[in-house]
Order: sequence, then structure tokens, then C-alpha cells
Amino acid sequence: MNSLLKKEALLQAQIDTLQSEIDALEKKVDLNQHQETQLSRKELKQFKAPEWCIPIKANVMTFEWDRLAETTQFDVILADPPWQLATNTPTRGVAIAYQQLPDVCIEELPIPKLQQNGFLFMWVINNKYAKAFELMEKWGYTYVDDITWVKQTVNRRMAKGHGYYLQHAKETCLVGKKGQDPPNCTHSLSSDVIYSERRGQSQKPEELYQMIEQLVPNGRYLEIFGRKNNLRDYWVTIGNEL
Repeated sequence: MNSLLKKEALLQAQIDTLQSEIDALEKKVDLNQHQETQLSRKELKQFKAPEWCIPIKANVMTFEWDRLAETTQFDVILADPPWQLATNTPTRGVAIAYQQLPDVCIEELPIPKLQQNGFLFMWVINNKYAKAFELMEKWGYTYVDDITWVKQTVNRRMAKGHGYYLQHAKETCLVGKKGQDPPNCTHSLSSDVIYSERRGQSQKPEELYQMIEQLVPNGRYLEIFGRKNNLRDYWVTIGNEL
């Protein structure tokens, strides 16, 4: 009996030690995220929108898309949907700062009305690849390419993020094409891999926008689910976080 009690006490001590280590790690993660959030807020306070951008602060689910489609058709549409994660708590200590949307809501976006000929660039998370390809087909697009963003720290090292099985150090943007090439479309440009520093929450690399503008020079560009930190001259940007 004494032997069992000693083993139980030893196991309990090990559990207490592990729990203390977990608590310390969670506090460290929370502190880092708080510092990143504070930095992002400071940057946004100092932010000045580009002179020739067209930001539209609106709920994309209730926006008057028909009126926009009647006004113009876009050569390139860029979307960063707030995909709903597999679980509400995918990883300990990770906070999601934006509203997630069920697949059925993203599916209802009137993408086909906004573009007769051109490209769709759509950011996708790991567990939504199949759904993203399904949406492209439903909206009338053919998958033609994809772009990998390898995230880096300020020291140009690989920036590993959260993940269930593996730590994620990249994001993927799928490219679909509908109809004919837009006017002035160029081919075989740049690379399908972007090495760029990870910045604010959900902020995507500037290199992607530059790539799109090289692909379709002087085009008509639309970003859906846009944010302040990605506003650009000659882009129409729609989102509820502008």
C-alpha cells in the first residue's frame, strides 16, 4: 500500500510540473499575441488610405452586389474568406480575431455575377481545399494555378504557426480562370512561391497584389473580405473591417 501511495504521489507531482509548464507556455503565447495586437492597432491609428483606392465598408453577405455587377465587371477578384475552422478551439492559446462564416454563406457569394472573363484568387486553409475546388467549379472557374506564401519572421527565418498535427509555416492561394484572358494579360511571370514577412492578423503579403497587377496590367481589381492594411490604389476593396 505504501508503495502505491508513493507512486501516486510521484505521478501527481509530475502532472503538477507538466501543468505548470503548460500554463507558462500559454501565458507566453497570450503575451506575444497581445503585443502583436497592440502593434497592429498602433499601425492602424497611423494608417492613411492610398489616394486612389476605393474602400467600401460593408457586410459582404448583405451588400448590393447586383448594383456593383451592373456597374462594372472585374478582371481579377481576390477573396480571403473567413473559413470556419474544424473546431471552435483548434489549438490551445490561439485566438481568432474575426467572424468565421459557414461554407454555405461563402457559397452564396455572387462571384459569377461580377466576372465574365478573368481570374479568381482565393486564399484557402488546410481543411477547406476540397470545398474551395468545389466552389470554383460551381462558380464557373477552372483551377489553373496556386501560390504558396512561405511566412518569415523579421529575421527572415521561417515563421511557424499553429496547426493540429504540423506547425504551419505557409498559406496557399488558389487561382481559377473563367472565360477568356482579360485584356493585356501576361503569361509566365514571377514565381508561384512568395517569401515574405508575416505581419498583422490575417494580413496577406503585398507581393501577391504586385503579382496580380503584373498579370493583368491596368485591370479592374476587386478584393472581397478586405482589410485596411491591404488597401491599394486602383482596387475596389469591400469588407466589414475597413
